[in-house]
Amino acid sequence: MIRHPLFSGFLSALVAAAPASVGFAQAASGQDTPVNRLPKHITPEAQAAIDRGLAFLAGIQNRDGSWANRAGAEGFPVAMTALSGVAFLMDGNTTTTGRYAENVERALRFILGSQTPTGLIAREAVESRPMFGHGFSLLFLGELHGMVESPQRQREIQDVLRRGVVLTARSQSPLGGWIYTPDSRGDEGSVTITQVQGLRSCRNSGVEVPKDLIDNAMKYLDRSQNPDGGIAYTASRPGPSRTPITAAAAACWLNAGEYDNPRLKRAMDYCRRSIGPDGVIGDHFFYANVYWAQSVYLADDGYWDVYFPLVRDRILSLQNTDDGSWPGEGVGEVYGTAMALIVLQIPYNRLPIMQR
Repeated sequence: MIRHPLFSGFLSALVAAAPASVGFAQAASGQDTPVNRLPKHITPEAQAAIDRGLAFLAGIQNRDGSWANRAGAEGFPVAMTALSGVAFLMDGNTTTTGRYAENVERALRFILGSQTPTGLIAREAVESRPMFGHGFSLLFLGELHGMVESPQRQREIQDVLRRGVVLTARSQSPLGGWIYTPDSRGDEGSVTITQVQGLRSCRNSGVEVPKDLIDNAMKYLDRSQNPDGGIAYTASRPGPSRTPITAAAAACWLNAGEYDNPRLKRAMDYCRRSIGPDGVIGDHFFYANVYWAQSVYLADDGYWDVYFPLVRDRILSLQNTDDGSWPGEGVGEVYGTAMALIVLQIPYNRLPIMQR
């Protein structure tokens, strides 16, 4: 069975809207938008890389609407479909508008059809760590909900989200976190952060999320922070700080509007010491930078203008020139491509959870 940072326990166990005013980079017809309408730091070369990456994902979507990594025994179809769906939403697509509307609609049908009677969004027969896919699905559905025009489809999405929130609430550990499978009563940082972002997207879409559910999750992050500002792998067994999880925790504090939280400042300072200006940290480049890019963008303190052009160019240098995909750091090209596209498209400011 494949082991990797996102789905095997991140680092230690494996080693996890409305269009912006500038307009779409490409219209639904696929025609290029003039260069002077690209957002700051999105060069023509960057937009071309985005276009090739999206075309790659569109070309390998399965007939049932899913994506799955080809390597290993597990393809993680729910997680991969949700992440790919987010990448298409960031391009300005909905289920009815945009050049990849049909891909979004098919992905939506797959995710809606993946909810089990317990409320878990998963294909349990092929996913041993389903809480990752569950959390990413809450994020994808929550962000998509406000873009869907059909009242009936909105109700379908909200129904799945409501039952998903109940499952997440039932699976929270006594310390306030989550782990790979529901009802396990354990916790670790990367799964916890996935649930926190999913829950916030649900709440933003109008689904009721108990306040104490998120409050306890944020307390879990507090418990996980080490004196150096970094976040440990798990609060239940304190250990060394993990840079990617720290970047993800910072994004959660920012999503919560806790801009003045001293814990956030310590986490951001830790990441700046540990992550190079071009996003290099050693292993787990894509995972770390998906969250670090969100954190730097939301903090809006001037560092974005230093960091993003460098990480943009590094991501462009990693793209496969043959098919437009990105390597998946041992996870698979679907994962790598979706994560690269999420980072590159943040300047378009389209998803509510990633908007300043």
